[in-house]
Amino acid sequence: MKQLMLGNKAVARGLYEAGVCFVSSYPGTPSTEITEEAAKYDEIYCEWAPNEKVAMEAAFGACLAGKRAFCGMKHVGLNVAADPLFTMSYTGVNAGLVIGVADDAGMHSSQNEQDSRHHAIAAKVPMLEPSDSEEALAFAKQAYEISEEFDTPVLIKMCTRVAHSQSIVDTGERTVPVKPYEKNIAKYVMMPGNAIRRHPVVEERTAKLKAFAESTPLNRVEMGGTQMGIITHSTSYQYVKEVFGDSVSVLKLGMTNPLPEQLIRDFAAKVDRLVVVEELDPVIENHVRQMGLEVSGKDILPITGEFSQRLIAKALGKEVPEGRKLEDNIPARPPVMCAGCPHRGLFYTLKKNKCTVLGDIGCYTLGAVQPLGAMEMTLCMGASVSAIHGFNKALGEESEGKTVAVIGDSTFMHSGMTGLANIAYNQSNSTVIILDNSITGMTGHQQNPTTGYNIKGDPAGKIDLEALCRAMGFERVRVVDPYDLAQCDQAVKEELAAKEASVIISRRPCALLKYVKHKAPLKVNTGKCRSCHSCMNIGCPAISFKDGKAHVDNTLCVGCGVCSQLCHFDAFESTAD
Repeated sequence: MKQLMLGNKAVARGLYEAGVCFVSSYPGTPSTEITEEAAKYDEIYCEWAPNEKVAMEAAFGACLAGKRAFCGMKHVGLNVAADPLFTMSYTGVNAGLVIGVADDAGMHSSQNEQDSRHHAIAAKVPMLEPSDSEEALAFAKQAYEISEEFDTPVLIKMCTRVAHSQSIVDTGERTVPVKPYEKNIAKYVMMPGNAIRRHPVVEERTAKLKAFAESTPLNRVEMGGTQMGIITHSTSYQYVKEVFGDSVSVLKLGMTNPLPEQLIRDFAAKVDRLVVVEELDPVIENHVRQMGLEVSGKDILPITGEFSQRLIAKALGKEVPEGRKLEDNIPARPPVMCAGCPHRGLFYTLKKNKCTVLGDIGCYTLGAVQPLGAMEMTLCMGASVSAIHGFNKALGEESEGKTVAVIGDSTFMHSGMTGLANIAYNQSNSTVIILDNSITGMTGHQQNPTTGYNIKGDPAGKIDLEALCRAMGFERVRVVDPYDLAQCDQAVKEELAAKEASVIISRRPCALLKYVKHKAPLKVNTGKCRSCHSCMNIGCPAISFKDGKAHVDNTLCVGCGVCSQLCHFDAFESTAD
């Protein structure tokens, strides 16, 4: 049956049709919807794991047991899961194992724009790259065939444009192959004596995969005009076809590791000029150049950011009509925390106390944006907790009473616990603030081990953060309501003054959660407003100035009352009064 499907949804459909029985992932834009869509099939067990490493190891356990398995993550998540990935390349699989990784060229929701093809090359595992939803479904199914035929995990690389665009797919039926588990210590126990025997197996497999890459329909030649031949992949293929149609010849690579050498040589021999069009790093281009072929690529195309039809046309000498420009300059509109965001009051308190704030990955990273400007470092998941220990150890008393780390509840479960254990074990006087908004907020409200619900919303194991922190050796653990500025201020001052490590849990659910009941919106009594702008210091998008007076947009305001605590003239009043 033909359907219009999002790329990520098409991958999930491919998992279903391939007979996948187990999915474990960690949410990360732009990969999240694969697992969310897979969870809608009752035949597939799905879960959110605490982090990507755990997800990949769980999926490996399922494939070892004989059931086809999948784990999904974004590109930086693959860094976290690199440890099991590289060793799984040695062990191989039992039933098929596919790993979905989504790159974020342009950094729409990421701290870098790394190219995941390097992981496939370094780990010596095959990688497939669909260029639309139809291929996303088909490649997901074929990935399991490749996984089992060549005894290897297989990577499917999505990108933002393929993951989040829609095209027509033709759905099929589900089949569920099962391979019984058989004890095989030499294959699956990677101690040195066994691992050294597995490395040659990997090299033999790579040679077989190279031969496969030469003839598989995943890689195809589309001959057109021969003045220029373009080697491309993923979403870049779509741009090339939209710009040039059949006026150029195209070698479309759906399997980008390993790359087919003879296919590339044969294609190059048929065209006058050879060009590689690929986003981010020159992976294909370098391979072609090492083959001794003359090729253009990053000499005319950028190595950073997303491509577009216009960019490719201009770089390859096609005339591009002038676009229309707006006469007026549009003011910059940086993202801000939502109205009623529970993190706002806590960040205001940290700024007020002139704290050095080491931050982490989550929507609370927006605490770095003015007017709050209350975050000075964000590196990767869990780094705030590890970094404050090193920061305080390096500066000693110079940093005491001034520095805090902030981390969300989901991120803390992902990779903050080990950093906290380091503080407890190696004894730095560090204050860690866990921003517990009862959900994984940034990626769209996924559950995590602290919420008490699983991916389907059913009751699940719930980790008690206070008990966990105390069990790790922290005597000073306290909970505050970030809507209460006085309480937050007292807690921050007291914990920074203490001569031992401490944890503050700032707890209030995300304002966007459906079950959260809000108070009536506030309004401004313009007679009381003195236009002092104190309320603007929290950067709430519901507050603006009109005719020289503070104004509240009652379609945004959730009645949190943080602004009213800043007003010295009691100008904020409830609309319920």
